[in-house]
Amino acid sequence: MISVIGSSNMDIVLTVEHFTKPGETQKILNLEYFPGGKGANQAVAAAKLSKSEVFFLTMLGNDSYGSTLAKNYEKLGISGYKFADTNTGLAFIEVTLSGENRIMITPGANAHLTPGIVNESIGEILKTDILLLQNEIPFESTLFAARLFKDAGKLVIFDPAPARGITPEIFPYVDIMTPNEEELRTLSENIIGRYESIEKTFEAFKEKGLKAIIVKQGENGATYIDEKAIFTVPTKKVEPVDTTAAGDVFNGALAVALNERRNIQSAIQFANICAAISVTRKGAQPSIPDREEVEFA
Repeated sequence: MISVIGSSNMDIVLTVEHFTKPGETQKILNLEYFPGGKGANQAVAAAKLSKSEVFFLTMLGNDSYGSTLAKNYEKLGISGYKFADTNTGLAFIEVTLSGENRIMITPGANAHLTPGIVNESIGEILKTDILLLQNEIPFESTLFAARLFKDAGKLVIFDPAPARGITPEIFPYVDIMTPNEEELRTLSENIIGRYESIEKTFEAFKEKGLKAIIVKQGENGATYIDEKAIFTVPTKKVEPVDTTAAGDVFNGALAVALNERRNIQSAIQFANICAAISVTRKGAQPSIPDREEVEFA
C-alpha cells in the first residue's frame, strides 16, 4: 500500500495566449476549476493506477472547495484527509496555448499540516510500504514524516517542489528524490552554491546522505543516478496540451510500479508513459490516466 503526505488545492486554471508580461493586461481565453495540489495529484495518480486504497494525509478547508475535494477522494478510495478551520489551498495556474504553465499558490489549510498532525496518523502511515512527499506543506512536517518512515525501514520518495526552503537534513531519510531540471538547479545553487551537472550535484548530495535522484526532463524522459549507475529512460512522444501535474503523475506512477516490485528502469518507463499521457489533456487530476489506458499506450 502507498501513503502520501502533502497538499490539497483547488486549481484555478487561466488559459491565455502567452505568459502575461510585466505591465501587460491580456484577456483570459478560458477559466476552469480543477482539483489539484501536488500531494493530492500524487495520491489520485497512485489510486487510479494501482486500483488500490491510498492513505493520504492532507488538510482541507471548511469551505465548498474542501467538500468537493473530499468527495473526490472518497470516490477513489483515498482516506486520511482532515479538515482545518480555514480556507482550502488554492493554486492559480496560467496555461499558454503551447501547453506551458506557471503556478502561484496560497497554502490555506496546507499550512496547518504540522508535525503534530503527522504524528496523530503515524500508525496508519506505517501500515504502508511507500511514502510520497512533496514541498507544499511545512518542511518540518515533511522532514518529520520522512524520518519516522525511513526509521521504520520503508521506502521514501521526495519530490522537492517547490524547490525552496529545503535543507539537506532530509537527505538521509530519502531513498529517491525526484526534481525536474529547474528544481535540481535551484536546489544545487541553494545547498552547494552552484550547479554544473546532474552528476556533480548528486555527488555533493550523496555526501549529505541522499541515495538516488531521478531528474524529470519532460519530453526527454528521465535520468536516474545513484552511486553505482546513471542512465536515461526515454519517454513517449506526444503533443502537449497542459503540462500541469505531469511531475506529480510521474511520482504517483513510480510509486505504483515500485510497489509492484518492478526494477527501477521499468518503473521509470511506466512513470514516463503515465506522465506523457497526462500532458495531452487539461487539468491536474482530470488528466491522470487509469491503468487500462496506460497498458494500451
